[in-house]
Amino acid sequence: MSGGPKPGADRRRTGRTGDGRWSRSAFVTVGFLAGAALGAAMTVLGKTAERSARRGLIDWAAAERLAAVRVRNGAGTLDRHELERAAPIYAAAMTEIVPALSRALETELPGIVERSGVASRGEWVHANVATFAKLMSKVEGQLLEQSVPPGAGLVRAGMAIVNRMVTTRQIGYLLGFMGLHVLGQYDLALISAESSPGRLLFVDENIRRTAAILDVPLNPFRTWIALHETTHAFEFEAHPWLRPYLSERLERQMSSLSTSVSAMSRDGLTRLGGALRRATAGENWMEGLMTPEQRREFREIQAVMSLLEGFGDYMMDEVGRELVPDVELISERFHARRENRGGLERAMMRLTGMDLKMEQYRKGEQFVAAVARVGGPAALRALWIGPENLPTPEDIDSPSRWLARVPLVS
Repeated sequence: MSGGPKPGADRRRTGRTGDGRWSRSAFVTVGFLAGAALGAAMTVLGKTAERSARRGLIDWAAAERLAAVRVRNGAGTLDRHELERAAPIYAAAMTEIVPALSRALETELPGIVERSGVASRGEWVHANVATFAKLMSKVEGQLLEQSVPPGAGLVRAGMAIVNRMVTTRQIGYLLGFMGLHVLGQYDLALISAESSPGRLLFVDENIRRTAAILDVPLNPFRTWIALHETTHAFEFEAHPWLRPYLSERLERQMSSLSTSVSAMSRDGLTRLGGALRRATAGENWMEGLMTPEQRREFREIQAVMSLLEGFGDYMMDEVGRELVPDVELISERFHARRENRGGLERAMMRLTGMDLKMEQYRKGEQFVAAVARVGGPAALRALWIGPENLPTPEDIDSPSRWLARVPLVS
């Protein structure tokens, strides 16, 4: 009948041929729909991955959990009751340390006794996660824009997520390693708009373990360590210019390093490999990744840090003669251990940059001692008059240069 359906009309509509096979047009249609669905799914996944990647370069909560497990399983762990029993011992020591240090430095340090206390290894980790995160926040936005720009897609965002996982584990391991070794800390937010004074933290688990390893009396060793950290309070709290001076330079250094990330990403592995190879010859690997200008600024900051740490070491021995029984024995054994660490520990310290801190202690104390021998108390006071009197990297290596250029006022 002329009004009925034409042969094959239903087959075209269903996409099947007379023998039940799919027609080519049906395959194209299905492929197009599947491709569109897959494309939409990839777009959604890409945007989800981008949002996840842009949450940050480091998962700080995960890093803290990793570090907390490591320090909790470390040798010499104490329970809360034992730590609380140690607190009055440090408080009593501080009532002697502060007036003795104030007399030696001719500067009052009000309030620092009330801002000191015992911290567990886990509490030290928690305090420093916050510090590291705040420091990183100064450059994180710029780094994320470079690594995961809007529309970066699934692959690039996925790589950023993997990098965050790896970096988080590295930071967690670093914090755990440091949490098992740090004895005390003057906790001060250098990169911060706040100007509140710092607090002294004594990691008694590590102090006890170190005293046992050195075979020195515990309470005098506690006082000796507290002297060093209280000297840091003097450095910053008696000289209000120092904190913003150092903060500004640290921020500038971080910003400078973040802007060079794009260039480093192109040949980063090559540069990193070369830097690590040079580290085996005694060079610092971080400097190998810097431009000449960045390296100059880095060394200027290191000179200031050498002064801060070296001054603390010098004063803990000088004032320690008045307060610490067996101070010569304690100092000798402590410094000998610094110089004679095991191979694995030396390698870890070099890779984490902690070898720089040990170098700061050594060179800084030699500089301060040399300045004090020649210039006496007037020279020690002159170190803290203002930024213009801070030692340069060349001064740290040659104290006579500093003495020649800085006028001493008695």
